[in-house]
Amino acid sequence: MCCRGDILNTEMVAQKMRGNFWRDMDGVMQEPEEHERVIVGADLNGHVGSENKVFGRVHGGHGIRERNPEGESVVDFSVSFDMAIVNTLFKKKREHLITYRSWGGCSQIDYFLYKRIKLVEVKNCKVIPHDYVARQHRLLCMDLGLKRK
Repeated sequence: MCCRGDILNTEMVAQKMRGNFWRDMDGVMQEPEEHERVIVGADLNGHVGSENKVFGRVHGGHGIRERNPEGESVVDFSVSFDMAIVNTLFKKKREHLITYRSWGGCSQIDYFLYKRIKLVEVKNCKVIPHDYVARQHRLLCMDLGLKRK
């Protein structure tokens, strides 16, 4: 049996996949027109944390845990495209911030990102604590107030 260490190093593969994901997202964000509504809702698999001293423009300060490198990517993307991390804008009980729960713990890794220029449309963002969309992911909802033209 012959194995290459770089293939077996799952962290190396994961980093490459994350890099590809954010590069692809950068490309997608070049397409919408300025007037178009852009909503990113996804398991972004990072902790953006609760601290917003430097990134107050996109981070509301209501998160959990400390920011990790994957969370830095979420914040960097949000800054680059002037998108707010909607989950962090609304003060909630800790239980209503948790988007992922597994045997050993819980975290906030699912997020909505919304263009800051249209942020007035966002009325609320909440987790439904006992409603799971997948085995360990809770339902995350964003309420928008949209006007008809």
